Amino acid sequence: MIRYLIGIDIGSTCAKTVVMDGEQQIQFRLLQPTGWSSVDTAEEIRRRLESEGFPLEDAAVVATGYGRVSVPYADKCVTEITCHGRGACHVYGESSLTVIDIGGQDTKIIQIQQGAVSDFLMNDKCSAGTGRFLEIMANTLAVRPEELCQMAAQGGGTSISSMCTVFAESEVISLIGRGEKRENIAFAVVDSIVKKVASQAGRMSAGQEAVCLTGGLCGYPYLRQSLSAALGREVRTAEDGRYAGAVGAALSAAAIQK
Repeated sequence: MIRYLIGIDIGSTCAKTVVMDGEQQIQFRLLQPTGWSSVDTAEEIRRRLESEGFPLEDAAVVATGYGRVSVPYADKCVTEITCHGRGACHVYGESSLTVIDIGGQDTKIIQIQQGAVSDFLMNDKCSAGTGRFLEIMANTLAVRPEELCQMAAQGGGTSISSMCTVFAESEVISLIGRGEKRENIAFAVVDSIVKKVASQAGRMSAGQEAVCLTGGLCGYPYLRQSLSAALGREVRTAEDGRYAGAVGAALSAAAIQK
């Protein structure tokens, strides 16, 4: 008998796990670094689930994300696009919306109409505009990514022209060498990410549906505010926005029969 619906989203940077009950209410959340091995991460998730009282024999499990094929106990694998769309609708309580998912290695723009994916764009060839870009720039400034975003709110008047991460990092190093304030450099980094993501979103024929943010950067207020300004409309966020992929995977598990 299936008592729990488990969604596992193993991304390139972080792994997110959600456990839902039969009423599709979240009972447990787990966030952890993916590390170098998705297989090891999946095994650690299994051990943690069982220690928390969610044995796999009582659950239907769906895996998604970069490392979804590395979850041997998953009953099914579902693509990130489907899971992020379905999960975002659940998290934000909307059936039609545009999802902006800024992940570790890619950025996805997903349009949902009446609960189904109608269109999407994905940047997975370049780390510009992703969490990895922010992490590299934060390391260059010797701060954490969340600190960089906080600093950016106090800066301005500086820009990064290159859209390539390697060249952008060189620009940041040059700005540091010229004695530019860290707040201004942080502003330029966030502005670069926002412009890249807004450019992607602008290629979508968005209607009047809500725009929401998912992924690891949805908890950074200044980035959300900047993206809202760039798009000319409010970009919503939610406490469970980061878990949207795992939530969508758990909802997909409801269709599994054992």
